[in-house]
Amino acid sequence: MERSASHSKGSALPAVGRYKPSPMSPSGLLELPFCNVKVDFIVKVIKIADSLPKTVSGRHIGGQMTRAGTSCGSNYEEGCGAESRSDFVHKMSIVLKELKETRFWLRLIHRTEMLPPKYTDVMISECEQLCAIIGKSVSTAKKKKFNDH
Repeated sequence: MERSASHSKGSALPAVGRYKPSPMSPSGLLELPFCNVKVDFIVKVIKIADSLPKTVSGRHIGGQMTRAGTSCGSNYEEGCGAESRSDFVHKMSIVLKELKETRFWLRLIHRTEMLPPKYTDVMISECEQLCAIIGKSVSTAKKKKFNDH
């Protein structure tokens, strides 16, 4: 697989700054901005995990954070294809749980000073924003579920 010119192999830490969504995916299909934000967040989680020290604790934390951070994306996609409102609530609740676990690992990286705060602070903030968005989505879906009965 060929890397694009804009994909720098030398930069292990994620770029700090605001995300600017592109309206088209590489396949040419229209993508919603939240899908881009979610994927960008997961990419940053992977880059942070890869940047951790190659110590016993660094590898452990990196592995745990990678599992939680990447599973929120796949579970979100599953939730978007839910067969019922309760299935949607269930999948999105898993997404929220995995985001909260990711936030825990990011906070631990911050506290242990494994990486500079400028990287962990931004990621913790992004994770909290995603938690708020998904949490509101779950809450709204639950309310509608009870109102439908």
